[in-house]
Amino acid sequence: MPSRSASLDADDLDPALEQRVRRSVAEFLPSSIVGIQALPAQLGLRHFARVQLDGPPGRLIARLDAEEDPANRPEGVPAEPPLEPIRALLESWGLPVPSSHGHSTSEGVDLLEDVGDITLRDTALNANSVELQSLYQEACDLVPRLQRIDPTTGIAAFDRRLDTALFDYKADLFTRWSLPSRGRAATLAERQEVRSAFAHIAAVSRMAPQRLAHRDFQSTNLHVHPKTGHGRLVMIDLQGAFLAPPEYDLVCLLKDSYVELPEAQIHHQLERIRHTLPDAPTADTFQERFDLLTLTRKGKDHARYLYAANQRGDTRFQRFVPAAVRALQSAAARSAERVPALGGLNEIIQALPEETPCAG
Repeated sequence: MPSRSASLDADDLDPALEQRVRRSVAEFLPSSIVGIQALPAQLGLRHFARVQLDGPPGRLIARLDAEEDPANRPEGVPAEPPLEPIRALLESWGLPVPSSHGHSTSEGVDLLEDVGDITLRDTALNANSVELQSLYQEACDLVPRLQRIDPTTGIAAFDRRLDTALFDYKADLFTRWSLPSRGRAATLAERQEVRSAFAHIAAVSRMAPQRLAHRDFQSTNLHVHPKTGHGRLVMIDLQGAFLAPPEYDLVCLLKDSYVELPEAQIHHQLERIRHTLPDAPTADTFQERFDLLTLTRKGKDHARYLYAANQRGDTRFQRFVPAAVRALQSAAARSAERVPALGGLNEIIQALPEETPCAG
């Protein structure tokens, strides 16, 4: 399912995609289609459509696989696995995920429960401080539940991990797209500084416990279920799940560029949830890894926002660059205090501008 807001300005679905949806519905459901509406795409290249039926379940979301953008993963690393069976595994452990109405391997289509258009982001941006704390408490509480899931044979997520190849890839993205935003090309020394810092973070990550992570656990991938209203979050975009340090999903959520949370709120949620994680890391270790993973996660996000604008002409995400820069700068400053060898990366990040024009 896509990450999307309540406003849907979508065109009709491409005829070839529509036929994939129609064949999949005919394969799994007795109801007939009475309407198909394409939903807006995000940074990924998958397609989504809302399908209206003349019988149960009334409406659903069709998720159509597509060729990946090669910039989304390191060369030589396999593409993300299908949504099934990780969706079914999370459902079996009682995690809130969309139910399935059918998975067509031949068509590359998943027919999923329609959990509506209201995301955590939409709700958080209009919430008062008490509501915001409640929303994020519910979201954070999903993280230890994910981490308690036992490794399961046949589930690709347990064979995937946040490894050196991914850290190298993020370093490459950051040097290629983020460093030039300072108004000049990066020097060889600066590129080496980034690679060395990201290699240090990879080494720290390897030493951490490895737990199941959603991988993109941000406010646009948590929906407020329309049937239950406020207080029922549903996770979407599950196929990228992998093994990572315990802090990874919390970085995705609490340092999300789409909802910039107050530092006091972040501190409150981190200290509250740390004790509930299966590995219950010490406060110092927890904060150190949280900051280090923020550098690589937000460095990747920052770079991809600029890549989308400059290479694909998609400028929708440029307005989130300032939040990404602020998250990077605060994490870099704290990390450099702990590890002087990260001082060079800190200097580079402090020089990033919050406002970055598109190239040509």
